Amino acid sequence: MKRYAVILAAGQGTRMKSKLYKVLHPVCGKPMVQHVVDQVLQLGLEKLITVVGFGAEQVKAQIGTKSEFALQEEQLGTAHAVMQAASYLQDKDGVTLVVCGDTPLITAETMESLLEHHLATNAKATILTAIAENPAGYGRIVRNEEGHVEKIVEHKDATELEREINEINTGTYCFDNRSLFEALTNVSNNNVQGEYYLTDVIEILKAKGAVVSAYQASSFNETIGVNDRIALMQAEKIMRDRINRYHMTNGVTIIAPEHTYISPEAKIGRDTIIYPGTIIEGATVIGEDCVIGPHSEINNCVVGDNTTIRHSVAHDSEIGNHVTIGPFAHIRPSSQIGDDVRIGNFVEIKKSRFGKGSKASHLSYIGDAQVGEDVNLGCGSITVNYDGKNKYLTKIEDGAFIGCNANLIAPVTVGKGAYVAAGSTITNDVPDNALSIARARQVNKENYVERLNVKKKS
Repeated sequence: MKRYAVILAAGQGTRMKSKLYKVLHPVCGKPMVQHVVDQVLQLGLEKLITVVGFGAEQVKAQIGTKSEFALQEEQLGTAHAVMQAASYLQDKDGVTLVVCGDTPLITAETMESLLEHHLATNAKATILTAIAENPAGYGRIVRNEEGHVEKIVEHKDATELEREINEINTGTYCFDNRSLFEALTNVSNNNVQGEYYLTDVIEILKAKGAVVSAYQASSFNETIGVNDRIALMQAEKIMRDRINRYHMTNGVTIIAPEHTYISPEAKIGRDTIIYPGTIIEGATVIGEDCVIGPHSEINNCVVGDNTTIRHSVAHDSEIGNHVTIGPFAHIRPSSQIGDDVRIGNFVEIKKSRFGKGSKASHLSYIGDAQVGEDVNLGCGSITVNYDGKNKYLTKIEDGAFIGCNANLIAPVTVGKGAYVAAGSTITNDVPDNALSIARARQVNKENYVERLNVKKKS
């Protein structure tokens, strides 16, 4: 049976009180709609249609080629939104999943179970339901003796007995595709809001004698729709807990999960320890036996095994094995840190290659540089890479020793095994195994201070 899906992502989300369109608000660093898309795409679909409206171009830019798009120019209800996908789907045989773009916690496993239940019950429509501790405000699922859906009754229309039902409609559905689009043509907007509701499709199908089934999600949390900042906070908390539990189950120690923030795409090896205050973002990959944190931020990096990063920031870079970074270091984008490297406190590396076994232990800026193996950069070493208009490359070859407070004025090369004396400003290349001294000769003026003091008194 062919599968299709429609994601409803057209709403502005006025209750968010934000310039950012609702479905683009991030949960654990990823926009809500992207969470939904990534889960839905695991279902083996023939076609995915995302219905966009407010912020259409931004939503399209976020999802990219993973989906086709239908535009809902006027937001006239959920049934009206699904109708916008008619040109893609209405004549096709198969099963169509309809899911909202503001349900970032829904999983592929639950949607797969929904689809399987739909087929097993020969239903024309299947509703994803959940058990809510406090169902107030939700539509209740009224079942018949066979367990099929008798009706969905909104809270305001429910009797006292019906309000005691705690199985609620989550807003995610599975339909026989042809039956869905046939029923949509009969949906009316004869209601207070003047909108076309997808729940009316259920009543239309029931009137035709079709089987309408329901599949109950294992967790209410998975079905939460985010409509305001409070719900966004709740979704963030649930997602963070889910991600952290996944990593702990797979052998990662997280000292304080409530103070650790890990992206859904991150991969972390066994026996790595994550200390509190750590933020791991993007598609970061961290190896085994690492120590990360406390209070470190790692974004889109690849980190090898047995590496320690403390109180530091690293973005869009590669970091090798047995590396020590921090405290208070900054690895800026496009840096490559080799194995057995030491990057110490208040050291900034930018767009540089740092070779195996090299060290910059404190208070240095290394930008636009190629640093060889076993290089020592003394305290206060600076690659002066920018002349106000252009940036230039500094090369420091294997085994070189750069003394404290040395300025290397790029473009410049320090050869293999060369020494640069402390306090030097190097403007010319240094040959292999040479000592380069570029500073004024020291002059001591005897009794100068006494003469100066006499002059001041007079």
